[in-house]
Amino acid sequence: MTTTTPAPGEFHVVGDDIRDEAAPTGPIERRWDDRKFNAKLVNPANRRKIKVIVVGTGLAGASAAATLGEAGYQVVSFCYQDSPRRAHSIAAQGGINAAKNYRNDGDSIYRLFYDTVKGGDFRSRESNVYRLAQVSVNIIDQCVAQGVPFAREYGGLLDNRSFGGVQVSRTFYARGQTGQQLLIGAYQALERQIGAGTVEMNTRHEMLEVILVPDADGTERARGIVVRDMVTGEIETHTADAVVLASGGYGNVFFLSTNAMGSNTTATWRAHKKGAYFANPCYTQIHPTCIPVSGEYQSKLTLMSESLRNDGRIWVPKKEGDDRPASQIPEDERDYYLERIYPSFGNLVPRDIASRAAKYQCDDGKGVGPGGLGVYLDFQDAIARLGRPAVEAKYGNLFDMYARITGEDPYSEPMRIYPAVHYVMGGLWVDYDLQTNITGLFCTGEANFSDHGANRLGASALMQGLADGYFVLPNTLADYLAASPFEKVADDHPRVVEARQEVEERISTLLKINGTRTVDSIHKELGHIMWEYCGMERTAEGLTKAVGLIRELKNEFWTNVKVTGENEELNQTLERAGRVADFLELGELMCIDALNRAESCGGHFRAESQTEDGEALRHDDQFAYVAAWEYDTAGEGKTPILHKEPLEYEYVEMKARSYK
Repeated sequence: MTTTTPAPGEFHVVGDDIRDEAAPTGPIERRWDDRKFNAKLVNPANRRKIKVIVVGTGLAGASAAATLGEAGYQVVSFCYQDSPRRAHSIAAQGGINAAKNYRNDGDSIYRLFYDTVKGGDFRSRESNVYRLAQVSVNIIDQCVAQGVPFAREYGGLLDNRSFGGVQVSRTFYARGQTGQQLLIGAYQALERQIGAGTVEMNTRHEMLEVILVPDADGTERARGIVVRDMVTGEIETHTADAVVLASGGYGNVFFLSTNAMGSNTTATWRAHKKGAYFANPCYTQIHPTCIPVSGEYQSKLTLMSESLRNDGRIWVPKKEGDDRPASQIPEDERDYYLERIYPSFGNLVPRDIASRAAKYQCDDGKGVGPGGLGVYLDFQDAIARLGRPAVEAKYGNLFDMYARITGEDPYSEPMRIYPAVHYVMGGLWVDYDLQTNITGLFCTGEANFSDHGANRLGASALMQGLADGYFVLPNTLADYLAASPFEKVADDHPRVVEARQEVEERISTLLKINGTRTVDSIHKELGHIMWEYCGMERTAEGLTKAVGLIRELKNEFWTNVKVTGENEELNQTLERAGRVADFLELGELMCIDALNRAESCGGHFRAESQTEDGEALRHDDQFAYVAAWEYDTAGEGKTPILHKEPLEYEYVEMKARSYK
């Protein structure tokens, strides 16, 4: 049973363990096929009577809305951008994984499954990951049929390259624009359904609340959402038979990240505050190859694709404080530290390992560039081996982007890179069917926690988003909708009215504070706290301090923030204020989760838990579980409730990761 008082020195209480009741059993290679066969179906005539809301139009949301619309459901889609194709999925660069084994280099569904579980440091569910590997082969066929221009070899076959944490080539790509091309494919499919009338598209609308309505038996079901028209400020309510959240990740809690500036946690956090569990919020991914911070004026960071590590070599000067230009440092005075420490994988170790290794080099005084916060990514060997035209063909747009941002020519001198926040493995807790613990509320893509454990391998985000949207959700959602259509919910239903009033009151409160601090100044301060104490390296002392600092900052926000303008207009300050209010609460939970998980695993590195040579040290006897957090409604979130979902491994042996 749930205790009501935190233990001394802790900020949470422990509730009952939970289980994924939807997870199938039997041989792992049969589980997804069995689940699909046993799922209830909805006949085509009945689908036309059923309405589904989809929030988000990135790869997960666009593919889900298009597929459900094609199947005949009434789909209502929402995004805060002015076009569905502006979703942040468009920024993904390097590629998408699939176990096609076109290179005949030993790849298979099982190897992709194993690499993903190992890459996630044994903190993901076996069944979910195996399904992801199975479905991956279908994604490529789907995208090629849509006309996605994947790179091809001279003979016309689809080309592959390698990404971190693997020793095979399974990543399909379109130069450095893979996310853009995949999203255009999903966008075309979505627009086709909009034209056919099965999908209603609502751009410039931001979800601010989820509507829960009880059945006659008392079961709370997600039956709609409250949104704000970002142009007029009008508050609208929309009801349906099911709600799907595909709203992306929460990396912008750090203020500086590679995410689009509009990316936020509001949709998932609103669901969390209505009862949806938030799983593993401390699992954040720091990407090793990003353009370093160049000044206080910056509002976002820029990713340099992991694909560059195929041909680029990472190094620092061997001598501490060596500030000579890279071209003047002889070969024997360079430390290719990833190749030295991890000879089996070299520059293609997983992201969490590469990021920490870069941090250690800079901490030791060997960093390059302003402030010593950078390492070199050098292509001179690749240019000498392949020729400049071949390098341009593979990476030209990435090199151009680097040159425009830094004013430096990466063809003649090495790139300077440094780790930055890029992705989150945490998100809403979902079962095998992608349904949250709130009946009728589903969650897909980066917005859920389901597939990557404590660290995502490169090129797997696009794979998960499209797997969820094109192939998984359409099957599992149908099983839920087989019992629908449910009783219609009127606009004047008490729960609809209540949810609308909650949104209006929150907006009114923000506008009335009229303090002296800008929203961005508070967001930036939160980002500093998160990066300093809940970034690449974490300690109990630092995390405890961070919780206190965030609580003080949260009080500062609600008493001294200045939100200009009115609601009934285009008001970007108001939009940001609502998002930052949610980031403050999420940031506190992230620190509490990181403090509770007194082990190192994947992207979560506790300084107190490391091996003699500085590698992550797990404690499987204590922490082999998913941390699913329940919002403390009575205490206004001050004492979150931890529910543990034990992780069980039948097909992969849990052991210390080694990439040496």
